[in-house]
Amino acid sequence: MEQKTIGLLFFSETFFLLILSVSVGILLGMIVSQFITAMLLASFGKPYAFSWAFFPDTVLMTVGFFVVCQILVGIGNVRILNKSRIIELMTANRQNEKPLHKSRWMPMICIFYGILLLWMLEVGAVKYYFYFDSRHPLPVKLMYWGNIVFPSLTLLWGITGAFLRRKTGFSRYLCGLLAGAVMTAIPTFSIAKLENTYFLGYDAPTLNQYLMFGIADILFIISTIIYLSNEALLYWKESKVSRKYHNTNLFLFGQLSSKLVTNTKTMTIICVTLTFSICLFVIAPVLTGWSLGYLDSRAVYDIQISSRYNNVYEVENLPDTDYDEITDFIEKNQIAIEDDLIFSEYLPKRDSFHQRVKYDFPPLAIALKDYNAVREMLGYEPVILKSDEFATHWHRAADVKDIEDYIAVHSLLETDTGTLKLSENPVFQEPVGESIYNLYTDVVYIIPDKAAQALLPVQRNRFVMTKRPLSFKTAEALEQLLASTYPEDPGKDNLPGYSTTIHTTEVNRTIALNFILKASLIYSAVVLMVMCLTVLALQQLLDAEKYHYRFSVLRKMGVEEKELNILVLKQLGVWFGLPIATAIAVAIVVISYFLQSVSAEISAYIGCRALMRQTGITVGIFALLLGCYFLSTWLLFQRSIRGSSNRL
Repeated sequence: MEQKTIGLLFFSETFFLLILSVSVGILLGMIVSQFITAMLLASFGKPYAFSWAFFPDTVLMTVGFFVVCQILVGIGNVRILNKSRIIELMTANRQNEKPLHKSRWMPMICIFYGILLLWMLEVGAVKYYFYFDSRHPLPVKLMYWGNIVFPSLTLLWGITGAFLRRKTGFSRYLCGLLAGAVMTAIPTFSIAKLENTYFLGYDAPTLNQYLMFGIADILFIISTIIYLSNEALLYWKESKVSRKYHNTNLFLFGQLSSKLVTNTKTMTIICVTLTFSICLFVIAPVLTGWSLGYLDSRAVYDIQISSRYNNVYEVENLPDTDYDEITDFIEKNQIAIEDDLIFSEYLPKRDSFHQRVKYDFPPLAIALKDYNAVREMLGYEPVILKSDEFATHWHRAADVKDIEDYIAVHSLLETDTGTLKLSENPVFQEPVGESIYNLYTDVVYIIPDKAAQALLPVQRNRFVMTKRPLSFKTAEALEQLLASTYPEDPGKDNLPGYSTTIHTTEVNRTIALNFILKASLIYSAVVLMVMCLTVLALQQLLDAEKYHYRFSVLRKMGVEEKELNILVLKQLGVWFGLPIATAIAVAIVVISYFLQSVSAEISAYIGCRALMRQTGITVGIFALLLGCYFLSTWLLFQRSIRGSSNRL
């Protein structure tokens, strides 16, 4: 039979299997999609009813995508078969790959990483030149210097080591790059935390750029760890002759090193993908829990609107409105009202009206009667103050230490009507909505009514609680009315902006977006994890088919079946354990960094107990999947080599 015919037969066989698997996958997907529909309806509190849905455009896109991929891969396979000699095809399963040190995989990664280091060094130097200030605290200075020193030292080692690689050895060269990559990652990932703590003023593109640097650094670290681990395996084999020839170790080392180049590439890709999957599993419930918890703080009232003075430069242009459009809308639509509160918030000192530095806006003050009215609307106990006292109300996500430090420094409040002292009960933190705080502040002063009367009112609020929830159609109509009358961005200077929140629309949109986020993240995490474990399993099972002859030789030499099973277990333990253990270790570091960065939000909106429960579920799912894949692969591998001996 001609090689061209063999290639066409191979292509036809794989193409038929593709069409069959895609067809079965589409049918199963239509069934499994009912679970997603049920989850969506449950999110909105609606009952589920089975509905058979078929979308021709989606099916055609799916089939077309896989067909194109198969054609491209098939053409490449046919060309390889046409160029291969028959003797090479017959003996391919008995041939080992070239040694690991002759592979171009890792040298190419080092070249790309060197280019990235040069870019990181350039960005670090530019940011140092434009943003560095000698008045910065020590952690910020270390961050600036670290983003210049560590990339430059790592780049220097990469260049000099490339010329001295024959003397030092490629493994030592990689160890130096690995140490530099770890040191470079520390100042890179510290930027987000320092930005939140010290308000460095970095814009979003700069933060995204450093995030990209950090991710690329992690990818290089993973690639280097996998490569050095495989090099360590070879070194451990050759370092001691007695170890090499002990029992069946020589056969095991031969099995591991026979496809070390291909497996190194595969394990690197699997480790990166698995790391991403584990991170998604943990981050998904944090983000969705944060979103839903934040909703409870944001959409507290059925109708709420507040003005903003940050674009107003003249006191005469400050808003003084009762939002009569809301009153007209309520009367027109015959909406039953339970509570309706209109009040102003004030600046303690009139001179701070022109204080417009970002992150340095002055906190606002609220009169005691208005604050107690807000608390009464939400079912909280009223606050009592003396005529010369003040208290503070803090954002729900404010850190306890920050509150304590602030209270320790601000025991007195200077106002235009005199000095107020801190009350014996100085801190309140119940959720009362987001709109009562000034921009970039987490605290509001609670002052006596008499003191508030002489202060400058800069923000006007109206909070409404209805007896029955507004329908979505009614809420959307009110939202559009307020958006046109009181726009968030007036488009002109010296005019106030407004923030409007309608509970019904806010809840519906947040739940919908939250479901999309949760479903997409968890679905992606499951798919990526299953893909990784499937590739690992299939790789070993395909190797089992190729290793028929090798295991049959061991049996003829008198090796017992129990020893063969242990041999298979060791081999699978290396190929499963190395990428999975590396992925878990890297994921723990990344997840710890992420959780520490949003610890205040977790404490405020999710709770540590809920997070631990969700993390436990994630660990359980991962352990179950890993156990099932490893056990099934081990059993099928044993069956395969056992079947080969029966045939022989």
